[in-house]
Amino acid sequence: MNVHIVTIGDEILIGQIVDTNSAWMAQQLNLIGAQVIGITTVADTDESILEGLKNATENADVVLMTGGLGPTKDDITKKTLAGYFKTGLVFHQKTWERIVRLFERRGRTWTEAHREQCFMPQNATIFKNKMGTAPGMWFEENGKVYVSMPGVPYEMKYLMEYEVMPRLKEKFPGKPIAHRTILTVGEGESRLAKRMERFEKDLPKNLKLAYLPGLGQVRLRISGTGDNEQILNAHLDEKVEEVKTLIPEFIFGFGTDKLEAAVGRVLNGKELTIATAESCTGGFLAHKITSISGSSAYFMGSVLAYSNEVKMNQLSVKEETLKAYGAVSEETVREMVGGILSLLKTDIGVATSGIAGPSGGTEEKPVGTVWIAVGNREKIITRKLIIGKDRLKNIEYSTVQALNMVREFVIAGY
Repeated sequence: MNVHIVTIGDEILIGQIVDTNSAWMAQQLNLIGAQVIGITTVADTDESILEGLKNATENADVVLMTGGLGPTKDDITKKTLAGYFKTGLVFHQKTWERIVRLFERRGRTWTEAHREQCFMPQNATIFKNKMGTAPGMWFEENGKVYVSMPGVPYEMKYLMEYEVMPRLKEKFPGKPIAHRTILTVGEGESRLAKRMERFEKDLPKNLKLAYLPGLGQVRLRISGTGDNEQILNAHLDEKVEEVKTLIPEFIFGFGTDKLEAAVGRVLNGKELTIATAESCTGGFLAHKITSISGSSAYFMGSVLAYSNEVKMNQLSVKEETLKAYGAVSEETVREMVGGILSLLKTDIGVATSGIAGPSGGTEEKPVGTVWIAVGNREKIITRKLIIGKDRLKNIEYSTVQALNMVREFVIAGY
């Protein structure tokens, strides 16, 4: 099954919003063995939509469209599709009744625009959209399938999951496809590939290994196809176990796991508490830790010590340390850890101090220089990073490294 995705909306073309719908749909389609052969974004005009449909139809079995189904005048997808299929628009009573009930429950009044929204192409199969007012539409012509869905992500996802995907699997049965994602941190893509060289070379033809690098992390995805889904899944599970023996120190989770969740698990597992003393990361490290449900069991608090005065007054960093070595130094982050341990009475402290940029660097300490310290009352470990000039990336990368240092520190049992 070859699929072409067409997203409709001027807001995407001018960069006002990012097209996350296509990425999500492509992931879901891949899981049922479908091949996405193209993704096209077109403007909110009749001509652009028709041109997008024409190009998408050439090599695709299925065309999935999102956007342009709302109640406003710029939502023209239905009328354009009716023209494309040479059919008229008819009033869909069930959709109207559902919209009226929805507005009554919310204590609101429907408008004439909502009534106009209920006129549908005559040849369409209508899908009830329980997440909104605009229904989905399914068309078939010359052996091809066309589906039109709202552009609102949660509405589109509902229709894909409960209406579109089951019908596509039934109409275009294919070989099972499955994936396993292994999450790593602490090593770059090229060095991981070197460690995995023999493993990758020995993979059977129906399995493939992909490296998906991110900011300080690399996802390893093993994909496979086969005639028997049960056998395929068992084979993938065996390969995951093999990878775990090759790079155990870098694996922190699987699937959609998060590094901050993995850190929470190791802290919880040893009944340890933690606090952060942050300068250059500006609270982002504490935000990541507390984004995990249940983090109150191990996270005690944070001091955002952006100025030297706060470092001295709240974290007991010595003035002579700051004068001799500067705020961005190993000596300073060591004292920041000691200060947060004393102040919040936690088992582990983590500190960050750096030059996030893009200004403020010197020849000795260029923009992107970051010091991180993690420790307890017996031992403190430190790490110096030289990253880059992008402020947000420096903050995010430093946070990833700090989280991983905490993970490694706890696992090592210091």
